[in-house]
Amino acid sequence: MSERAPIRIRSVEILSDDWALLTKTTFDYRRRDGTWETQVRQAYDRGDGAVILPYDPGRGTVLLARQFRLPAYVNGHPGHLVEACAGLLDGDDPESCIRREAEEELGCRLSDVRRVFEVFMSPGSVTERLVFFVARYAPVDRVAQGGGMACEGEDIEVLELALDDALAMIATGGIIDGKTIMLLQHVKLAGLMKV
Repeated sequence: MSERAPIRIRSVEILSDDWALLTKTTFDYRRRDGTWETQVRQAYDRGDGAVILPYDPGRGTVLLARQFRLPAYVNGHPGHLVEACAGLLDGDDPESCIRREAEEELGCRLSDVRRVFEVFMSPGSVTERLVFFVARYAPVDRVAQGGGMACEGEDIEVLELALDDALAMIATGGIIDGKTIMLLQHVKLAGLMKV
């Protein structure tokens, strides 16, 4: 990892502290040519998260979720997105979080959970670091219906799709969620569907 950027924080103002924290930071930044300039940026902090793609190499399937996303809707999309199962850490370690989310959202109790990478999904404005996982599953691992937690406003449809069908949905616009595309391509490129 490279050294931290040369900045001097001048002020941090809280703009909103509701579902997440939105701050406005004024800082001095030293450019590569050595000159200093003052910049103002906003950052949205809702915590870090985890995401997982369960895959069944024996049947060539993956488990995904379809749910309504207001930000996509207000940006002109119909609103329901097909996504990999994900959630905020809420104080848990990433693996405990994603095991819990998989059971709540997909109805799947996963045992062979493997961390593959972690990324910033929108580093220009969001602080969230997302830890990506994959896990083998089989029909016996489906221990509940899934659907999420109604008390949290979740209304999730569980989808079991052939990996090739899910990948084809990327090309047709049926899957437009970045984290999901990354995990589907990882499973394909890493050859995880080979029995």
